[in-house]
Amino acid sequence: MGAVDEAALIALLQGLVQSPSPNPPGCEEQTVAYLANACEAAGLSVEVDPVLPGRPNLYASLGPPERGGLLVLGHTDTVPSGDGWTCEPFAARIESGRLVGRGAADMKGGLAAAVAAMDALARAGPPLREPVTLAAVIDEEERGRGVRAFLARRPQARYALVPEPTELETVIACRGNCYVELVVEGRAAHAGSAELGRNAIYGAVRAVESIRRLDRELAADTHPLLGRAAWSVGTIHGGTATAMVPAACSISVDRRLLPGQSGAQALSEVEGALGELALEDDGLEARAELVMEIPSFEVASDHPLVQIAHRASLDAGAPERPLSGWTAACDGGYVMRDAGIPAIVLGPGSVAEQAHKRDESVELAEVVLAARVYALALLRLLTA
Repeated sequence: MGAVDEAALIALLQGLVQSPSPNPPGCEEQTVAYLANACEAAGLSVEVDPVLPGRPNLYASLGPPERGGLLVLGHTDTVPSGDGWTCEPFAARIESGRLVGRGAADMKGGLAAAVAAMDALARAGPPLREPVTLAAVIDEEERGRGVRAFLARRPQARYALVPEPTELETVIACRGNCYVELVVEGRAAHAGSAELGRNAIYGAVRAVESIRRLDRELAADTHPLLGRAAWSVGTIHGGTATAMVPAACSISVDRRLLPGQSGAQALSEVEGALGELALEDDGLEARAELVMEIPSFEVASDHPLVQIAHRASLDAGAPERPLSGWTAACDGGYVMRDAGIPAIVLGPGSVAEQAHKRDESVELAEVVLAARVYALALLRLLTA
């Protein structure tokens, strides 16, 4: 823990924030280049994998080139900066012990802390018997194409740690989510002869009410750490002009998933609800499509990864808090579902208070503490 270089860590975090990577549109290349240079300077083995044009994954590893070990799974994209900032979103200004900038909490603080921990082990730790690999992937904020490209390489890690912002709580359960796109189609007509048309927006309104009913039905089923699953209508688009009966209307819906629930199940729920509306009786057609899914996951509280990481957190000086759940979604769900690698989420910053908001920031002392937690956890997991 004493080998964590605080000044270098803060400089790395500043450089990452000053390398914008908003998604959409998806432009992680500058951030990946900066991160790759930092990993190489730390003596890590680095590979840049061009998943999409201008959008590479980065893999950096320390230790013997063998199967097993620990996967640190992060992402290099951020949400767009948005409006209303009181400072330039990518200046990485330090004020009152906090670094302000888009991505500071979600999740460039966690990425920087992971690299600092690996650097400390490379310089001051004993030889590792198993490797630690940082996978910094693209597109987590949108369609998960980076983590899916990584999983196509068939990673063989024994454990996974996701340094998303949990305020250094050890998270053992995480909600998933999926997006369902609904399209209602009717027939255009002049509003002066509206009876000749079939109003797609009217059908969409009925579909939205069905989504609200589905959401109410979920309230009866709760998870002890994650609460309830949920439906939420995010966007609705329809019509061409005020004087035209709209021929089409589209609706984007978010479904938050609990462990054991899937996007296929969510899609089936929507299709059943649409069928009950009998929109075809009004000359309308409706269809639904699952366009994105991040799996939910949960790991047992007595799993060795959980116990070692949580103990390392306390020994490094983090506040004593119970094992917890995380209501957001993250790429850890993919590695548990598709690779069978047990995962926890543990990182600096707050997803509720800072992520995806204007003037996003992270406390620098917490980022430094995270690096010490990771260094100690890696030591105990990979050298025992």
